[in-house]
Amino acid sequence: MTQPYEQVSQWLQSYQAELMAMLEQEDGKQTFTPDTWSYDDVVQSDASEHKKPQGGGKTCVLRDGKIFESAGVNFSAIGGASLPKAATNKRQELADKPFKATGVSTVVHPDNPMVPTCHANFRLLTVGDNIWWFGGGFDLTPFYGFDEDCVLWHQAAKAACDRYGEAIYPRFKKWCDDYFYLPHRQEQRGIGGLFFDDLNDWPFEQCFACVQDVAKAFLQAYQAIVQRRKCLAFTPEQKQFQLLRRGRYVEFNLLYDRGTLFGLQSHGRTESILMSLPANVQWTYNYRPVPGSEEEKLLTHFLRPQDWASCD
Repeated sequence: MTQPYEQVSQWLQSYQAELMAMLEQEDGKQTFTPDTWSYDDVVQSDASEHKKPQGGGKTCVLRDGKIFESAGVNFSAIGGASLPKAATNKRQELADKPFKATGVSTVVHPDNPMVPTCHANFRLLTVGDNIWWFGGGFDLTPFYGFDEDCVLWHQAAKAACDRYGEAIYPRFKKWCDDYFYLPHRQEQRGIGGLFFDDLNDWPFEQCFACVQDVAKAFLQAYQAIVQRRKCLAFTPEQKQFQLLRRGRYVEFNLLYDRGTLFGLQSHGRTESILMSLPANVQWTYNYRPVPGSEEEKLLTHFLRPQDWASCD
């Protein structure tokens, strides 16, 4: 499994560079600051020498841009003697097995509330010599919704999946809708997209090709939406609403996100794990949107799972 793992890891590093180039182009002001790290430099007071993970990664962060308030694009390639619990919930037989994992994750928090926040990650996890699976996907979190953006997003997702069978998009879309849900709020986090784990349905090369197609669709769709919305005017009140909705994003990432849990359970680098959190956020006690407002429409129309891909 060593050669395919290295092949995926190399592609992920090139994809990280491609993502950063796109975001820098759209921002037009700031560039990413790279921060290369190794587990040798991470304090792991609760990790025994036997279970101490190996490897590291490169965290790249953009702050205070013209378009993006903050953006992070992480690459990591790690391994260890014991697979973290976040990856063994459905695979109890793999507990305490040695593993390797490599992936890229990105979260973008725009300054303009008319531009949605986005998240994507693509990863490969191997256990021993013969067990492997891909995971990842992408989702979109608007603050002020536009039907045409939702259609573009989901049609791009569907087109990437349809090459591998008509059942793939509905399966991955539902997985995304179910996963990015805040049960304590009874709210979706955003308009969804694609989410998949345990992807080893086909030969390795075909699964890898699927992941690459989905990754390409994410980059192209998000860039198109940013270009549509980044110059729109917004009010201070709309900015405040964005900050409030970012609170929901934080709640999900800290309470439910499996990637966050995996990183913490594998004694990962805290700064890299939590780079997904926005720089500015607000909680307002018992907030209720004005009836008939665009803020209410976000909740009643956009944050409802629906068949966007079939819209004209």
